[in-house]
Amino acid sequence: MTKPQVFTIGYEGADVDRFLDTLKDAGVATLADVRAVALSRKRGFSKSALRDALASREIGYQHFIKLGTPKEGRQAARAGDGELMRRIYCDAVLATEPAQEAFRDLEELARHQPICLLCFERDPANCHRRVLAQRLAEKGFETVDLTVL
Repeated sequence: MTKPQVFTIGYEGADVDRFLDTLKDAGVATLADVRAVALSRKRGFSKSALRDALASREIGYQHFIKLGTPKEGRQAARAGDGELMRRIYCDAVLATEPAQEAFRDLEELARHQPICLLCFERDPANCHRRVLAQRLAEKGFETVDLTVL
């Protein structure tokens, strides 16, 4: 029996149409936005615009705000300090009950359909979505990092 898949993607440097094509080509049913702040200076990637664009491609959208990274973690990620970002994220976010509950909801969604974890960073090694993907892998999921070409 094959493991259920969970995808991850970052939109840094991405064009929205190629981003959407990448999700569609992978067979993603729902984009799981794990940003603390679902606003973006990059056109097309703020919550409402992104949700509408996804709907036009028949891809669902859910915002898991409780799984977002706090400001200090985002700053560490931008500085390329993945280790500090992970420490902040695991200690300040994932250790909390609201985040644990949101993670259980994310896991349940992933058991029923192909999902993709969304955040900004192009490189998953410097992003908290890698932490979430690793935790899902421990629960029997195969994780695949998508890259927008």
